[in-house]
Amino acid sequence: MGFINTDDGVRLFYRDWGRQDGNPNRGRPIVFVSSWSLTSDAWAYQMAPLSEQGCRCIAFDRRGHGRSDESPSGYGFDRLADDIAAVLDGLDLRNVTLVGHSMATGEIVRYLTRHGPGRVAGIVMVGTITPLMARTGDNPDGVDPALFEAFRTEQLLRDFPKWLGDNIDPFVNGETSAEMKGWITGMALQSSLMALLECNRAITSTDFRAELPAIAVPTLVVHGDRDVTTPLALAERTVALMPNARLSFYEGAPHGLFITHRDRFNAELLAFARG
Repeated sequence: MGFINTDDGVRLFYRDWGRQDGNPNRGRPIVFVSSWSLTSDAWAYQMAPLSEQGCRCIAFDRRGHGRSDESPSGYGFDRLADDIAAVLDGLDLRNVTLVGHSMATGEIVRYLTRHGPGRVAGIVMVGTITPLMARTGDNPDGVDPALFEAFRTEQLLRDFPKWLGDNIDPFVNGETSAEMKGWITGMALQSSLMALLECNRAITSTDFRAELPAIAVPTLVVHGDRDVTTPLALAERTVALMPNARLSFYEGAPHGLFITHRDRFNAELLAFARG
C-alpha cells in the first residue's frame, strides 16, 4: 500500500497485491477502478482470490474518495483519466487489464482516448455508464436530466446516508447479508460530498459516443438484467459502438454483480486477463 502523487498535488491511495514473492512482474497486472462513491476496498473479493492465482492486482481510491486527497482541480473525466495514467505510469505497469465498474467505465474510456493503449492489453467494463445516460435530442431513450438534478438536490445534498440505506437492496440481491450491505454503504460514507456531487454531474452528462469506436483493445462488457442503475441497453449500445468488444450477460444480476456473482465474474475475469 502507498500513495501516488499526481501533477496537481493530489495523493492517490493505492494497494498492490500479489507480489509476495518479491517479483514485481508476477503475472499480468490487473488494475481495478471502483464506481462512484466506492473505494479500492470494493474489489477485495476479486483482488484476494486473483492474487492467489498468480495475478498482480492493483486498485486505487479515486480523488475525493476513501484515503485519497480531495481535488483542487475538479472531478471531470479528463482529470480522472489522468489519474489512471498517474497510477499506470507511476508503477510502470504494462500489459494491463483495466477493470472498471459503473463510473469507472467512463474513466477507462477517456484514459484510452486521451493517453492511448500503449500500457493496456484489454479492458473490462462492468455495469457501464457509456455511451450516454442523459436524454438528448439524438438520445431519446436516455434519462431526463431533470431527474438527475432532483437526485442531487433532494437526496444527495439533503440526506445521502438515508439514500444509501434506501437503495442498497437493489444494488445487491436477496442473498446478500446485512453485514455485507453495511460494509458497502460504509465505504460510500468515506467519500467527500463535493466529490460525489461533481462526479455525479460528470457521470450523468458526459457523452462517450464519439470515443467508443476508437477503442480497439479487447473489451469485455459485463452487465446484468436486474441492474436498475445502468440499464442493460447501455451495455448493448456500448458493444455495438466498439470494434473489439463482446457482451457477457448475467441473468438475474444487479449493479453490484461483482459482489453477488463474484465466482462467475472472477473466473471470467481471470480467463480474460490471461488470454
